[in-house]
Amino acid sequence: MSGARGRRALIALPVGALLAVTTACGGDDSDDKSGKKQGGKAGGQSEAVVAIAPKNGARDVATSGALKITASKGKLSSVEVKDAKGRKVPGKIAAGGARWIPDRHLGAKTTYTVNAVAKDSEGREAAEHASFTTLVPKNTFLGQFTPEDGSTVGVGMPVSLRFNRGITAPEAVEKAVRVTASPSVPIEGHWFGNDRLDFRPEQYWKPGTKVTLQMDLDGVEGRPGVYGEQTKTVTFTIGRSQVSVVDAKSKKMTVKRDGKTIKTIPITSGAPGTETYNGQMVISEKHPVTRMNGETVGFGGEYDIKDVPHAMRLSTSGTFIHGNYWAGAGTFGSVNASHGCVGLRDLRGGGDNGTPGAWFFKESIIGDVVVVKNSEDTTIQPGNGLNGWNMSWAEWKK
Repeated sequence: MSGARGRRALIALPVGALLAVTTACGGDDSDDKSGKKQGGKAGGQSEAVVAIAPKNGARDVATSGALKITASKGKLSSVEVKDAKGRKVPGKIAAGGARWIPDRHLGAKTTYTVNAVAKDSEGREAAEHASFTTLVPKNTFLGQFTPEDGSTVGVGMPVSLRFNRGITAPEAVEKAVRVTASPSVPIEGHWFGNDRLDFRPEQYWKPGTKVTLQMDLDGVEGRPGVYGEQTKTVTFTIGRSQVSVVDAKSKKMTVKRDGKTIKTIPITSGAPGTETYNGQMVISEKHPVTRMNGETVGFGGEYDIKDVPHAMRLSTSGTFIHGNYWAGAGTFGSVNASHGCVGLRDLRGGGDNGTPGAWFFKESIIGDVVVVKNSEDTTIQPGNGLNGWNMSWAEWKK
C-alpha cells in the first residue's frame, strides 16, 4: 500500500510544482549560502575564483594590511569597498588583474562591505561579497593643528601638527596628512622629533594663496597599539606679505609690506650675554598685554614684568617682539638692553596708543615674518617656534 500511495503522489504532482522543480534544477543567478554569485556567458560556470580577506563577518580587523582581494584563474574586473555611510575606499586593480590594492588605510570601528567581480578567459563572471568590522582602539592620538581653520595668516605661516603621543610610524602618519595650495606649489613635510610635523613650500607663500590641510588619521597606527581618530579638513588664506628686518647692530627695524618699506622703527634687542637670536622667525602668538617672568625661560628671578604691552611670540623658548614701557625713550635706537627679546617703545598696558609698539602690533598678523640680523648670537634652531625657514629646501625635504 505504501508503494502504491507513493506512485499516486508522484502522478498527482501539479504541473506548476513540476515546472518549479525543473527551474530549480537548472540554477539561477541568486547568491548561494556562501555569498558567492556565479553567472556569465552560456557554456558553464566561470573558472575564475575571487578571494576576500578578512573573511565574511570578521570583527576586530586591523586597519592596515588585513584587506586583501585576489583572483585566480581569471582577472578582477571590478572591486567596490565602502563603509556603512556609502563612502568608498579608493584603490586599484594591480598585477594584471590578480589583486586589488587599497590606496589608504581603513577607519577604526567601521563596518565595510566588499563586492568583487572577476572574469575567466571566456569572459564568464564570478563574484564574491563579504562584510567585516575593524578594531576598536584602546589607545588613540590626536594632532593639534596650526593655523586655525578659516584664518588669514602671514606669508611665513607653516602648517604645523603637534601630536599628543610620540609617533614611531612617521611614514604612515605623513601619508594620511595632505597639504595643498591654490595656486599650486610644491609642499613638503618635515618632522621635528617624533611629535611634530610641519609643512611648507620652498619659499614664503604668495599673498592670496588658499591652503588646505586634510587629516585622514582615523585608523592610522601611529605607534604600536595607538591609533589616530581625526578626519578633518582645515583651510586658511595667505594675506598680504609683511616681512620686518631687525638690525641688531643699527638698532632699527624696517617693516616691508608687499616688498615696499612702510616704516622704520628704533628698537632695542638683546644685551651682551643675552643677545637676540639671528634668523627668520614667524609670529605665532599675539597678546595685547601679558606678564613676562624670567623664571619661565631660565633667567631665574632676574625680571618679572607685569602689563607688558603688544607682545608677539617669535620662539618657543621665549623670544618675543613686544612693547617696552620700562626703558627710557633714549634706549630705542641706541642701546641693546633686553634679555633676548626685541623691544619697541610703548606705554604700560597697551591699547591703541599710537606708540611704535602699538602700531606694529596693529599692523601684524599671525604668520608674519621677523628677520633678525647682525646679532652676536647664533641662528635660531628651526624647531624653536615655527621657524623652519632657517633650513634649506634640501635639508627640509630630508
